[in-house]
Amino acid sequence: MSATAVNFPRENDVLYLAEGGTETELLYRYGYKLREFAAFELMNNRDAVNDMRDMYKRYLDVVAEHGFAALMASFDYRASPDWGDKLGYSSAGLREMQHKCIDFLREVSKPYIGQISHIAIAGCVGPRGDAYELNESITADLSEEYHATQISTLKDCGVDFVWAATINNVPEAVGIARAAASAGLPVNMSFTLDSNHRLKSGPSLKEAIEATDAEAEDAKPDSYGINCSHPVEFDPALEDGAWADRIRLLRPNAAAMDKISLCKLGHIEEGDPEALGKTMGELATRYPKIDIWGGCCGTWDKHFDRIAHYVREARAQG
Repeated sequence: MSATAVNFPRENDVLYLAEGGTETELLYRYGYKLREFAAFELMNNRDAVNDMRDMYKRYLDVVAEHGFAALMASFDYRASPDWGDKLGYSSAGLREMQHKCIDFLREVSKPYIGQISHIAIAGCVGPRGDAYELNESITADLSEEYHATQISTLKDCGVDFVWAATINNVPEAVGIARAAASAGLPVNMSFTLDSNHRLKSGPSLKEAIEATDAEAEDAKPDSYGINCSHPVEFDPALEDGAWADRIRLLRPNAAAMDKISLCKLGHIEEGDPEALGKTMGELATRYPKIDIWGGCCGTWDKHFDRIAHYVREARAQG
């Protein structure tokens, strides 16, 4: 008998603000090297932890200022078995790092209890392979087995939510959804779209959401999202319909550049925070069921401030 999905509660007038491109901030603002793009390793670097406290203070200050709730996703995007093997971690070592990541988020948010109405902690699950390449060999069954390892540890960590980020194919999404349901955790399945406004594996956003829901059956995700894409990439994929009501999260890149070009720049590209904020406000008007906002590559506090301002303004008018 298949597991049944768990939902992340919605509350009237509660809007969540997630953080942004943690890895790009650490790489280009602070100058840290990330092996295999794995930020979780910095939990063993005292200077990096202090810099991350500063980063998250700036994020949480914006959350509190604009009256949002906080949904903080951990740095364990690469904390899954294959990536752990590449980095030289044993299974026990990888679990230890995941716990350190979640403990850090609880520690850094503790002073804001009372200032921020809701503080939710999420674990971040990334794809088994490269988010920007095809993962043709993965099946739903292999995905479920693979991602169950990381998600089981997140369950032990006591997270509120699983954020599956930069997923680019349906079979992997189905497997992650099943693994999260088996662990009794809600999951937001965030797809990344390319300049053709589609997933790298081919389907449109509509097709990917409808297929994942159908194939996951009772284990379908709590909701869907889009991350690591700029609105110029994902806005054309959005249209009215029941499938679009399943979208709950938007975490855009700062710059209107394709991902490969961004990766090759060697510096942070912030785009136009004001314009990005206005665009998110327009989307908040068009899609009132979206209640989790944030950013991805190139975004941090100046972007959150503008996004929160225009989303709040849009919802007040709505």
